[in-house]
Amino acid sequence: MIKREVHAHPDEGKGWLVGPWDSALPVAVGWADRGVGDPHRHDQMNEIYLVARGSSVAVVAGHRLELVAGDMLVVEPGEDHTFLSSSPDYLHFVVQTPFVAGDKTGPGPL
Repeated sequence: MIKREVHAHPDEGKGWLVGPWDSALPVAVGWADRGVGDPHRHDQMNEIYLVARGSSVAVVAGHRLELVAGDMLVVEPGEDHTFLSSSPDYLHFVVQTPFVAGDKTGPGPL
């Protein structure tokens, strides 16, 4: 089955493709096409970022990370994180697992 964006926020450069709100999957799958200055953490969910193209700078638990196409970033529960910047051609996919609605606290100390 092909899924189209369920919750798209093109003005924010991100959206969600599939998740528990419309399927039996215990994960949420989304995307972003820019760095999103949104420091926060999740207390129960892991986030797995897959960089498809371009580059970005992220901060996770106080560590600055430069990401490029082909990189994967795993953010574990309790780790404060954000993306600071991104190249014009940037795109990443993100998987949240196990998905827990409302599991976002922020801003956290970076």
